[in-house]
Amino acid sequence: MAINLQKGQRETLNAPKFTIGLGWDTNSSVTGAQFDLDASVFIMGENKKLIADEFFVFYNNLTSPDEAVQHTGDNLTGAGDGDDEQILVDLSKIDPRVSELCIVVTIHDADARKQNFGQVRNSFVRIVDASNNTEIVKYELEEDFSIETAVEFGRIYKRNNEWKFEAVGMGQRGGLQDYLNKYN
Repeated sequence: MAINLQKGQRETLNAPKFTIGLGWDTNSSVTGAQFDLDASVFIMGENKKLIADEFFVFYNNLTSPDEAVQHTGDNLTGAGDGDDEQILVDLSKIDPRVSELCIVVTIHDADARKQNFGQVRNSFVRIVDASNNTEIVKYELEEDFSIETAVEFGRIYKRNNEWKFEAVGMGQRGGLQDYLNKYN
């Protein structure tokens, strides 16, 4: 049975291969424009910076150079139940310089479309063991991010040769470029 985490909680990941599933529902009637949320992963070293530009995995760069992190593709609407976007992770392939995977979701063209995470509900990130398709942990965002256009959902980090997941839930105004500036 999955462990439901609260903001700030951490849990050890005992699965070398897993899927990061991200989901959300939107209220598109608020602005009239369709919502396009995008999941991204920043693959970083001990210095909390990208190993290299190619270690930023998102809709325009679906696979990391070590092939350890693979985005399954951009979902332009978020329609339907379950995961809206998925990222496959194989820690056995991860570059030895990597110590953290930061999982971020941004709203594409949020400013132009006058959209924010206050108009998004039922947001979650979950980790599913690839060997048996069992959900290990799940974190549901419960805060109202009424002005934020980007949210760091969680991070997977290595400490004492163990990989752990931390439920972060930290929002900010801005988009992918702001995270690139922070982590590059």
